[in-house]
Amino acid sequence: MAGRRQRIWITRTQPGADSTAERVRAMGHEALIAPLLTVRLVEDADIDLRGVGALAFTSANGVRAFADRCGERELRVFAVGAATAQAARAAGFHTVLSADGDVEALAEGIASRRGQLRGAVLHPGAVEPAGDLAGALEKHGVEARRAILYETGPVKISDAQAEVLVQADAALLHSPLAAKALAAVLKAHPAPDLRALGLSKAVIRPLSRARLAAKAYPPFPLEAALLNLIDRGA
Repeated sequence: MAGRRQRIWITRTQPGADSTAERVRAMGHEALIAPLLTVRLVEDADIDLRGVGALAFTSANGVRAFADRCGERELRVFAVGAATAQAARAAGFHTVLSADGDVEALAEGIASRRGQLRGAVLHPGAVEPAGDLAGALEKHGVEARRAILYETGPVKISDAQAEVLVQADAALLHSPLAAKALAAVLKAHPAPDLRALGLSKAVIRPLSRARLAAKAYPPFPLEAALLNLIDRGA
């Protein structure tokens, strides 16, 4: 498929969707921006930093939700993946350490530095997080707690819009929740010729029963690696 102009469905939330679309267009492909999820901030969310020695983010949405609510930027930040780490640096955090992989990989990375921590690890995240980071940290003997700052919900896609989108060559998926939303769309609008390209194995997992042309993920959970799959005919 290398060299052929393809129609790529960008499913991630904004503002990340626009950034991904720019990269897809730079590769010579057509970008169809149609997020499957939307992010809503939780009203009157409480951020208590007493006794907190570090922050842990599992998504760029978590970074943005925290940065919009709190001016603290001196605490050490642990992040899952390059995109989340980049969002933290862009938000003004000075010390950012990232771990490639999933929530468990991040927990192991933080636990390996438990001797450097001076307080609990706070995980600002969603009402329904993709994984239980606080629980994973506690299993490693690291004090942790959550701050619920936003909720992620599916976007209503009309039948007419869905019929157009499922005819794309590939759909890019950045989270398990997006894959779950795509699975729901595919129940009503089968797309046996669509390729689902996810950021990681965990992202693709909700599509295990979906009939698709391909389900693939890169060896590293980086967007650059994900985009490389487009021209590889994965």
